[in-house]
Amino acid sequence: MALAKSVAPRKMRRMDPSKNGDVLMKNPPLASPELTRREFLKTSAGAAATTALASSAFTGAALGAEGPAARKTIGIQVGSISFVDEGAERVLDILQERGAVDTIYLTTFTYGRGLAGRQIPGQPFPDHGVQESDEKTFHGGNFATPHPEFYKNTVLKQTRAPDHGDLDIVATVLPAAKKRGLKVFCSIEDVFRSDVPGVKEVAEVDLQGRKAGTLCLFHPEVRAFWTGLAEDLCRSYDIDGILFFNERNGPLLNALGASHSQSIASSRTTCFCEHHQKAARDRGIDFQRAYQGFRKLDKFVQAALKGERPGDGYFVEFWRLLVENPEIILWDRLFDEGKHQVLAEVNRTVKAVRPNLRVGFHIEHVNSFNPIFRATRSYEDLATKADFLKVVVYNNCGGERYANFIRNIGSTVFRDVPKELLLPFNNHLLNYGNEAGLSELATSGLSPDYVARETKRAIEGVQGKCRIFPGIDIGIPTGRNSRKASPEDTYAAVAAALKAGADGLILSRKYSEMRLANLAAAGKAVREFRA
Repeated sequence: MALAKSVAPRKMRRMDPSKNGDVLMKNPPLASPELTRREFLKTSAGAAATTALASSAFTGAALGAEGPAARKTIGIQVGSISFVDEGAERVLDILQERGAVDTIYLTTFTYGRGLAGRQIPGQPFPDHGVQESDEKTFHGGNFATPHPEFYKNTVLKQTRAPDHGDLDIVATVLPAAKKRGLKVFCSIEDVFRSDVPGVKEVAEVDLQGRKAGTLCLFHPEVRAFWTGLAEDLCRSYDIDGILFFNERNGPLLNALGASHSQSIASSRTTCFCEHHQKAARDRGIDFQRAYQGFRKLDKFVQAALKGERPGDGYFVEFWRLLVENPEIILWDRLFDEGKHQVLAEVNRTVKAVRPNLRVGFHIEHVNSFNPIFRATRSYEDLATKADFLKVVVYNNCGGERYANFIRNIGSTVFRDVPKELLLPFNNHLLNYGNEAGLSELATSGLSPDYVARETKRAIEGVQGKCRIFPGIDIGIPTGRNSRKASPEDTYAAVAAALKAGADGLILSRKYSEMRLANLAAAGKAVREFRA
């Protein structure tokens, strides 16, 4: 079924069941904070508004009277290309019938291929969709229709994705999804291209004074973009909310390469721009001391990579750097503050449009296997800024990623420790169970027990202040000899998350990577354990 091209209207849309289509709402009913759910349902103007409220009623200990009785949310991340290639009705049929899905996280803004586009180059295509790479044609951007009035205060005005012509993916998918009772969230991701107009003007500045490919989260025009985008989507479409992705780490972890997906490039750590400097002054942080501290850290990392061992060893020298240059930690915390302020601003913006809209944040995978990163992420604090957290617990690709992390930190801070010993030591710090050894980790992946432990940790961390939706790995690409997702793996991971008490889950990373047998295995587990 081919998609018809359409452009989003400026007014809110709702489904008209009698016409099996959508009509414009000039004055859509808004949920007042003072109204109870029952009162709102009584006064709503029509069945469509009632359906919209029910579909976005994320309830939990702090979010509504229904509490534990709330049905678990089963979501899936889908990019626009899947609906273009396969047709909206067919895709939604598959997602509901095989995956037991009730919520679509529609990739609406990104320049990255992690959430958008077909299968990434070099990986086998799944058993659905077009069997041809879009590597040369993928561009990315805003797959909906940007409305200029929301972007007056930012230089990032030209972000419309050219990939599908004038097709508006939100306006196209939303009516078909609502007709089936599916909720729709717009996923927006902090991934840009250097050739996007305005990016260079608001880019971060690295340790050497070079412009980076990432945007400064303290730049007022960057913040205006994210709040403008969120408001545009929430006012222009009858969606259920926003899922915000930002996987960027702070300067300390970037300098150490303390992640799973990056090379170690300590001289390229960010950000040292004028806006960060101003934010530092406002908080009493000495910029020059922070800058010099990172210069010393850069020298330490480069020497470690060459095997030039300090007299007192790598870890002692690293700790001495932090003791003598506490501004390193303060500067790293400044980055986190900026990131979390943007998340909070997006949340406030969305709630100002309609209080019953829901906002969620993607919590990156490094949070589950890096104890240093964990120390900078308080679930309890994040829960005050969101209605739900998508906590990454990808188990199949997790083995490969965890192994890469151990090798990275084993090349710098813990270079004196044999990597075979460093892994079990880190496992103890993380409260992991009996996972594979370093040489087998990539091929074995992480276990369902890992999924359960991380799910429980997140639930305990938020203390009932928001809901927890673990992100489940279904076919996320890995290296040639690393573990690939199987129906058995998928079933076990979904079952582990639900039995651990998750409020729902999000099948990840994107439908265009998933084999249908794995999706069906997820659906089987959902139907068995979704009490």
